[in-house]
Amino acid sequence: MDPRRLRAFVTVAELGGISLAAERLGYAQSSLSAQLRSLEDELGVAVLSRTNAGAALTEAGHRLLPYAREALELDERMRRAVTDGRPRVRLGALETLADGWLSDILAAYDHGATGPGTAAEVTLAVASRRRLEAELATGQLDLVFLFDNGVGTTGPHALVGQDQVVLVAAPEHPLARAASVGPETLLNTNFVIAEPGCTTQMLVDRYGRDLTQHTPVSLVTGSLAALRRMVAHGRGVALLPYLTALPYLDSGELARVNVPTGLPMVHIEARWRTGLGPADPVVQALVRLARRHQPPEPDRLAQTA
Repeated sequence: MDPRRLRAFVTVAELGGISLAAERLGYAQSSLSAQLRSLEDELGVAVLSRTNAGAALTEAGHRLLPYAREALELDERMRRAVTDGRPRVRLGALETLADGWLSDILAAYDHGATGPGTAAEVTLAVASRRRLEAELATGQLDLVFLFDNGVGTTGPHALVGQDQVVLVAAPEHPLARAASVGPETLLNTNFVIAEPGCTTQMLVDRYGRDLTQHTPVSLVTGSLAALRRMVAHGRGVALLPYLTALPYLDSGELARVNVPTGLPMVHIEARWRTGLGPADPVVQALVRLARRHQPPEPDRLAQTA
């Protein structure tokens, strides 16, 4: 089956429209439509339903999609095997991990820290938990690094590190100037969060569900920098991993809020796909390297006021 037709189908499925897919692939829309018709003729079944709003997968299209992605990946592996021989590893991570911890790991990898036989083209995608999990499940990513949220996973995975959660606020925020903050005060304070569920679940685990029903929350999606700026401008407080908060605590942009009852540790989890062929040793080497590169110890968690 022609890989160009499969790529056209997969791109339409991902973008939800033929015109958007044509622009992405650099084709004329009529050319892309012809490739899709040829694919459907070859299969003997419609895989897309075309509407004024775009294009949606038919039932047959949904069944075809994972196989089409697998075929395209195999085609790319074959091409790499007969050219430079280097596999490709598609890596994904939360922004809170990619911002500091993972960039150090990739720098070490580039300098040969994983040893001989692990050379590969490593690409990095930074995205939300939901998107990373979805793209790992559909084969668009090979290895992802997430903070463990306590929900089990059935695929290959390993805990590679842990980090202390810290509560941060603007230096002039009332909680930053307080000697200590109790649960009732904390849970009536506006929280700025990056994704639904993460911060609130930590509070539930620490203080009990009955105290979190009325905790005000502001949601910032897609940008750790935007979340940090909102907190720095006094719009609320945030729970951040220490490795993420440390540069801004050191610079004075953020201040730590003293919570005497303590805040939880979070684990860093690696998840990967099976059946990666030549890329599998590289993935395992990156997981081992991540285990050796622990986040900094929170020994400088002195109150910043």
